[in-house]
Amino acid sequence: MSFSTTVRRAALPAAVLATLALPAAPAHAAAASVTASVETAPVSHSGDAADDPAIWVHPTDPAKSVVVATDKKGALEVYDMTGARIQRIAGDYGNNVDLRGNIVVSADDEAADGNGAMHVYRIDPATRQLKRLRDIPTEVTAHGICLYTSPASGKLYAFPNSTSGRVEQWEIAVDGDAVTATSVRLWDAGSAVEGCYADETTGKLYLGEEDVGVWVYGAEPTSGTGRTRLDSTGSGGHITADTEGITAAGNRIYVSSQGSNDFTVYDRSTRAYLGRFAVQGGTAADDCEDTDGIDATAANLGPAFPQGVFICQDGSNGAPGTSGNQNFKFVPLQRITAQFG
Repeated sequence: MSFSTTVRRAALPAAVLATLALPAAPAHAAAASVTASVETAPVSHSGDAADDPAIWVHPTDPAKSVVVATDKKGALEVYDMTGARIQRIAGDYGNNVDLRGNIVVSADDEAADGNGAMHVYRIDPATRQLKRLRDIPTEVTAHGICLYTSPASGKLYAFPNSTSGRVEQWEIAVDGDAVTATSVRLWDAGSAVEGCYADETTGKLYLGEEDVGVWVYGAEPTSGTGRTRLDSTGSGGHITADTEGITAAGNRIYVSSQGSNDFTVYDRSTRAYLGRFAVQGGTAADDCEDTDGIDATAANLGPAFPQGVFICQDGSNGAPGTSGNQNFKFVPLQRITAQFG
């Protein structure tokens, strides 16, 4: 979620300006630069509308993989790997979206009369179209979300979370078009949260507390609420608030450092900080700035992305490429791994 506050300082006396002074953003080492090779069609709504992408890898033809992304002002959109829109589902005000296998779940904090709900879809590999299966009201006014398939039980879980700081874990089972859902864990992470990533390779849940940093919890429903810190926005940290999207690909974890218009990189095993990169304007697309959601995969996605892709939401979409409403940029993953491994 982007929050932009404009203060018309020129109209204020010096004494008032002094009281409005904000602390300087922490100094960070210079970011490496990469460029995107593809950008999506702009979302249908203007203003702060695009937010979060999720990558679906086609089970038999990598080039037919798609990206499911949110237009939080009223649609869920599906793009092919050229960035063309192939489906638009109106009436979904989802802020975040995630998927596992053929199951897609969006977190819509405007659903259920403002109490929030998860919308559950299934992708048909033959058509690459999403079918809405069920809406699940939540206890936390679902705003952010990530999914997790337990390597221990094989069960699918969703982690809707809220700007209130509350986080919930749901067990979700899909049988044909039938969906059953059970809340199995509920806790308070502190202040506003949104971005999250649940990692099947480590059994960890990475949760972004927007003004604080990234926390690491256990992802299993019996894990409790103990946590450690991955990184922070405070002194000695590498993130400039807001802490936004979180994802992983290969042996790296990526976090959107929204206030510095770049992305921090960590070792997936040790969680050590490795550096940062920015997506700059290139010949095919402009830069990513004021980024909310991100996603990445090291899977083969066809000739354009044979070693995977990193996707970032762009808060200000300009030339080259399309311009106007916000959209999403696709960076060949090897452009990043060439610098960070």
